[in-house]
Amino acid sequence: MTRALTVTDLGLDFPHAAQAVRILRHRTDRTTGTVSRQTVYAITDLSSHQASPQRLGQLARSQWTIENRLHFVRDTSFAEDASKIRTGHGPENM
Repeated sequence: MTRALTVTDLGLDFPHAAQAVRILRHRTDRTTGTVSRQTVYAITDLSSHQASPQRLGQLARSQWTIENRLHFVRDTSFAEDASKIRTGHGPENM
């Protein structure tokens, strides 16, 4: 469930914020049947005319496509999350 609220002209510390979004996610683990619930909050510069709550939910879900297709492959191929290379040009070279 995604809910959005227009926040322009409210004096927030985010000058380009147009909407605040609350996304309620439900997940069921298929192996154990355990159900978990997560609430995520976000802000966006997209107005309500540019992005409805449904569209904002789609945009939030599309982030997982990137995570699953790119990061997962890089981590399993190069053990990127376990890498200790953090200085100089090492991270860029990896």
